[in-house]
Amino acid sequence: MSSEHIQGTVADGFESVREEFAAVAIDEGGDYAAQLVAHVGGERVVDLWTGPEMTADSLTGVFSSTKGAAHLVVALLVQDGVLDLDQRVSHYWPEFGAAGKAAITLRELLAHRAGVVGADEGFTAEELADDRVIAERLAPQRPYWRPGTAFGYHALVIGALTGEVVRRVTGRSIQEHYEERVRQPFGLDFHLGLPEELEPRFLTTQPMLPTPEQLAELAAGATGADSITGIAFNRNHPKAPELWDLPNIKVVRQLSPASVGGVASARGLAGMYVAALELLTPDTAAEFAQVHSVGEDLATRNRNAFGLGFAVVSDDYPVLGQGAFGHSGAAGSQAFADPRSGLAYGYNRRRFAFPGGAAPENARLVRAVHGAVTARRSTKD
Repeated sequence: MSSEHIQGTVADGFESVREEFAAVAIDEGGDYAAQLVAHVGGERVVDLWTGPEMTADSLTGVFSSTKGAAHLVVALLVQDGVLDLDQRVSHYWPEFGAAGKAAITLRELLAHRAGVVGADEGFTAEELADDRVIAERLAPQRPYWRPGTAFGYHALVIGALTGEVVRRVTGRSIQEHYEERVRQPFGLDFHLGLPEELEPRFLTTQPMLPTPEQLAELAAGATGADSITGIAFNRNHPKAPELWDLPNIKVVRQLSPASVGGVASARGLAGMYVAALELLTPDTAAEFAQVHSVGEDLATRNRNAFGLGFAVVSDDYPVLGQGAFGHSGAAGSQAFADPRSGLAYGYNRRRFAFPGGAAPENARLVRAVHGAVTARRSTKD
């Protein structure tokens, strides 16, 4: 792949971002297909795409980047006074208080400190697609560590748990709130529940193609199916779907579980964080972006940093300002808002990246985008 295959536009001063995106495409080679979009102060300054079948309007599964959309809804309900971060979850959802979970607060749940990362027997693909089913299964589940004493990524279930709180209080799902308060008003190509008429724009996620060295690294880090990691990523069910294949299952796209079921373009990912900067007050954004859990993650077994429902993205990209918030997705997507610079960023790729989570090339792309933003501000000053 050559730089001539990069399509789209950049604003004056962001030519270096196009060059870096082209360099990533050359390094990735093969059938690399991706989109990159950035806004500054609401102005779209980067809108690029490349690769087989990929267009500006292509939609792919964005996995855990969905959590950003879901928890923007929770942040808005907290901002409205409908939810209280320090209220017990069992106050809103009495059944959740079983098996030693009665004292868990909404704040602890959002910070991945509840210890309910999965179910003892795991989930089928159809169960993972349905937040109501997940919530019903997890209400009686005993936590896998003492709540509040540690944290671990509730990768496949956090949206079902927080979503059940939203449903109990408002009578409506996170997906319904998101559609009416965020997606429709801002015209976003980021869907929690993909309409049938948009199915032709959906590109299936492609599996990871690890090198022999990467395969050896994956094997060396493998954990048992009944470990906390295995349970958190649903490897403890005998018919568990492959993680990379989740968005390719139509019922997942249709029901869009709030943890992993979103379908979007990079325009939609970045646009959602433009909306977040407009909808959230500075105090609410700061509260949800503040570090609540940092260090060794019991589920992923590596370092993580979480605010409330969002990841603390400046922990991964130190060039960003304190208070940046967002979320990545398993295939490699990344999306966030940096309130200090006014930057909203969205990156999406079709083939599952090694080793999972935010694709490594985001470090290069975020640095290039932020550098261009900083240079523009210096010129204006």
